[in-house]
Amino acid sequence: MSSAEPPEPRPTLADVARAAGVSTATASRVLNGFARVRPETREQVESAMAALGYARQRAARATGGPTGSVALVVCEEVLRLFADPFFARIAAGAGRELTAAGLQLVLLTVPATEDYQAPVVRYLDGGHVDGALVVGMHGRRPLELGWLGIPVVFGGRPVCAGRFSYVDVDNRGGARRATQRLVDAGRHRVATIAGPQDMTAGVDRLLGYRQAVARAGCGDRGLVVFGDFGQASGERATARLLDRRPDVDAIFAASDLMAIGALRALHRAGRRVPGDVAVIGFDDLPIGRRTDPPLTTVRQPIEEMGARMTGELLAMLGGSASPRCAVLETELVLRASA
Repeated sequence: MSSAEPPEPRPTLADVARAAGVSTATASRVLNGFARVRPETREQVESAMAALGYARQRAARATGGPTGSVALVVCEEVLRLFADPFFARIAAGAGRELTAAGLQLVLLTVPATEDYQAPVVRYLDGGHVDGALVVGMHGRRPLELGWLGIPVVFGGRPVCAGRFSYVDVDNRGGARRATQRLVDAGRHRVATIAGPQDMTAGVDRLLGYRQAVARAGCGDRGLVVFGDFGQASGERATARLLDRRPDVDAIFAASDLMAIGALRALHRAGRRVPGDVAVIGFDDLPIGRRTDPPLTTVRQPIEEMGARMTGELLAMLGGSASPRCAVLETELVLRASA
């Protein structure tokens, strides 16, 4: 008795793209009915689908109708998501615009696990949402979203900026102004608690700090420590900084939460703020108005960022195809800590 032959694997979209001589992204656009595809390209892809017997597996979008939902993809651990008000304010700005457009927001979290990409990409490609807003993107292993058949807009400049629409803030300029404020106040040993260097916001804020101290002639690598934008990391980084450079007289922290951690570490070490050490943060979170002393900070328009991201996504759903970027202005808000 002969054993049954195993069934041949179903053709994938990548197989269709290869047979048609186009990219997977182009094949996906044809599959999703995007208007801006050349007729001859559309014919090539449709012929390859027919020849291979390709059957679409995305049931929810099989009829070509919209789902009425947009995903907010947050590339952070769940605990960090609820601890950092940044993400809630992005969601508030996005949710307001989507509600006005008659759409709903679906929250997806992307934990830092080895196989973190598969579940979220499978969901986004499964016909459950019409588009995606992505925030908290890290660069070591960025989400591979370029081939999806739905529009994607990033909050913050992604590593592969040319391929996607995004809305960012002037991180470099804001950090430069904050650091210059400390220099102009007569501080001579201005340190920074920099953010993660696999995120463009962390890179740009460190660059802005370095431009300001270089211009003032007080650059010193020993005055740069790193955190993860969270409060605990700011507290630990400040403790390390005080051990290394006890003469530090100013700190620019690349987030308000790290600045609040710095205030805790300075208070514990018996340093007066701003008498001994001035501190400036970045974000203008509401909690910064209630610290002791109230926190000088760089205001970034977080809710506006979420709203602008959503506006761009809605434009793409309406037929806009070319990637666009917007960079929002920041503002230095003076309070008692510096």
